[in-house]
Amino acid sequence: MNPEQIFESKRHRVGFTLVEMLVVIAIMSILMTAGAIGLGGMGGKGVSSGVASAESLFDEARATAVGKNLRSCILVAKTLTNNKGDDLRRVIVAYEETDRTAGINFGKAKNPTSLTPNWEISSRGVVLPDQTFFSKKYSKKDHAARTGDIEDISDSRIVDANGAALKATSPYKGSYYIYEFNSEGICKTPGASFVVGSGARNLSKSSTEQPPKVTSAGKRDFGGFVVWRNGRTSVFRSPEQVASEIKTLEAGKEF
Repeated sequence: MNPEQIFESKRHRVGFTLVEMLVVIAIMSILMTAGAIGLGGMGGKGVSSGVASAESLFDEARATAVGKNLRSCILVAKTLTNNKGDDLRRVIVAYEETDRTAGINFGKAKNPTSLTPNWEISSRGVVLPDQTFFSKKYSKKDHAARTGDIEDISDSRIVDANGAALKATSPYKGSYYIYEFNSEGICKTPGASFVVGSGARNLSKSSTEQPPKVTSAGKRDFGGFVVWRNGRTSVFRSPEQVASEIKTLEAGKEF
């Protein structure tokens, strides 16, 4: 074979044959189909993101308690006076009100022996993703026994970052569910659970008037965690760990 024939033979072998291209296309189609099926069944992005955000706030509350040597808490909006759309979605960190008078007690707890201290807002916190709500029904003071509702407080016990009572127009004015830590970061209610679910509700009305309801697309879309004595959290591995009834939960049910 002369040089020209060798070159011509190599030139014709450059590229892919029709069969090879068909095989590649078939493989890509299979992968794309599998990916679409996986994404379609994955769901729970809002719940997963909400749980992760809430966990970070619980870490922040524990660190705030230890760092400031003050009691701290997580506040979950129950009914907000001026922003009903954030009911069961806004979660903030607060610590007990501090003494602002000049002297040796400045910056220390204002009422250290009080069992019902005022709470000073520490940060804006987070708002859970759209169609993701805190569940009053499944969040329990003792999750193992599935007993005890999470305590709530009114805004009469909440002050702003300057220690002043909340103004009538404040976006934080309203009632809240509360998870409390002592000044060492120890949870007041060890074994309590924080649960969120995917659903829908009329955001122009309060959560007491229009509680969130399960939708057909998210009837098993729940997540959350248990808060232990040391303030650490353990995430639920499946919705059934939240409550066994979630397996048979139907659309339209309140949570």
